[in-house]
Amino acid sequence: MRNVREHSVTTVRRPAATMPTALDAAACRRLFGSLHLNGQRVKAERYVRGLLSVPGRKTLQSIAAQFDGASAQQSVHHFISTSPWEWMPIRHAAARHAQRVLAPEAWVIGSTLIPKTGPHSVGTDPQPTSMGTVNGQQAVGTWLASQRSAVPVDWQLRLSARWTADPLRRRASVPENAAYGTVEECVQQAVHGLLNVAGMRRLPVVVDIPEVNGMAIARFLTTTGLPFVVRVSPVTPVRIDRSRLPMYGDLLRAAGELAESLPYVRHPANPADGRTTGVMIPVVAPPPRREPMTLLDERRPDRRAGRRLWLTNLDPSAVTAALRLTHLPGVVTRDCAAISDGVGLRDFAGRSFPGWHRHITLASVAHLVAACEATETNRTTVR
Repeated sequence: MRNVREHSVTTVRRPAATMPTALDAAACRRLFGSLHLNGQRVKAERYVRGLLSVPGRKTLQSIAAQFDGASAQQSVHHFISTSPWEWMPIRHAAARHAQRVLAPEAWVIGSTLIPKTGPHSVGTDPQPTSMGTVNGQQAVGTWLASQRSAVPVDWQLRLSARWTADPLRRRASVPENAAYGTVEECVQQAVHGLLNVAGMRRLPVVVDIPEVNGMAIARFLTTTGLPFVVRVSPVTPVRIDRSRLPMYGDLLRAAGELAESLPYVRHPANPADGRTTGVMIPVVAPPPRREPMTLLDERRPDRRAGRRLWLTNLDPSAVTAALRLTHLPGVVTRDCAAISDGVGLRDFAGRSFPGWHRHITLASVAHLVAACEATETNRTTVR
C-alpha cells in the first residue's frame, strides 16, 4: 500500500492565526475529554495546532516555539515523553469523530515505513523493502477511509526482540506487556483494537500489506465475524469450493493460477467506466480448517501492477462492492502523503515508546482536523 500514488491532493497550510475551524471548542472537548487535567487538554490542543502550522519538520523544539515561556521546550518534552496520559481514549474519540464527520466506508489496515538516520529511536531496525534495506521503524496503521478521504486512528509499532529486552527496553520505556512480534501479529492487534472502539458502526476491514501472509490474516478475520477484504500473493494456495462450484475439481492450486484459468467468468465490475474487471471465485482455505472464502481477481488497465488478488468473505455476487473496497488503500496512500507527512506523522525523533505513541496520536488528530476542514471547504464550494 505504501508505494501506491494514484491520486494527488493539495495540502493547504495555514498560519496559526487562521487555524481550521474543525478544531473548535466542541471538537476539542470531544477529542481531549479523556485528559483529566485542564493543563493537559490545553497542551494537547496547542500541540495539534503546532503540527498544523509549524513549517518543515515537526520536532518537539519547533512545536515548543509556539508555546509561551522560557521553559516551553521542557514542558512540551515532558507532556509528550513522560506525562502519564493515556493515548488510546484519544484515538477512540478521534475514530468516533471521524465517523460522525467523514462517513467512512471501511477500516483499512496498512504498513508505514518511517526512515531514521540513526539507530536510537524506539523500534528502529533494518527494514527490508522492494528497494533494498532501509533503517527505520515499521508501524501498522488503522485508518477510517472512504472514496473521498482517509484518517489514521490507531497505530502498532513493530518491535524486534532487542527492543523488548534490557537495556533497550528500559532506555526506551517500553512497557513490560509490549512483546516483540511479526507484522501479522501487529495486524491482529490492530483488529482487536478496532473491535474495542465503542460507539462505532460495523464496517468491513481491508488489509493491504503485501509482505504478510494474507491467508493467515483472512483466517483470523473469519473468527471476528467482520466483513473483510485481504490482499494475497498469487502463490497463496486455495481450493475451489465444490459446495458452490460442484462441476470443478478441488485440487490445491495457487490463487493466481486459479484466477487465470477462469477467464470466461470475468465481467465489467463497474459498467460506468467499462475498464475495471473482476472475477470472484468461491474457494476454501487449505487444511487444517477449510474456511469458505471468495477469491477476487481485480484487473485495471490503468494500474502499473496490472492485477491484484484478494480474499474476502463477501458474497461472490458482490463483485462491484468488493472492488470498491479494494480502492480504499489507494486513498490511504494518497492522504498519508498529502496530509500525514505534512503534519509530522513520521517526524518524532525521540527515544521513548510512550513518546512515540503520544506524538503519532496527536499527529493523527491533526490529520483528522485537516481532513475535516477540507471536507467542509468542499461542501461550501459545492454550495
